[in-house]
Amino acid sequence: MPTYEYKCQNCNHRLDAFQSMSADPLTECPECQQPTLKRLISGGAGLIFKGTGFYQTDYKSGSSGSAPEKNSCSTDGGGCGCN
Repeated sequence: MPTYEYKCQNCNHRLDAFQSMSADPLTECPECQQPTLKRLISGGAGLIFKGTGFYQTDYKSGSSGSAPEKNSCSTDGGGCGCN
């Protein structure tokens, strides 16, 4: 469940609320009790990996994860001169 940031338009009080995505936005400010609370648009926390199973080499760039180069010669000795 995501955490949403809210700001009251009346008293400028800010708060974070842990809500499901399908939940209705909060409207009443807990400080001034007015129905002027607005959900703010934020960048979010990004993707977080927790637990085992994620390793440094999983997304490492370079030749260690690439496929070996294919030989351009055919195995039937078709005149390339490498046999």
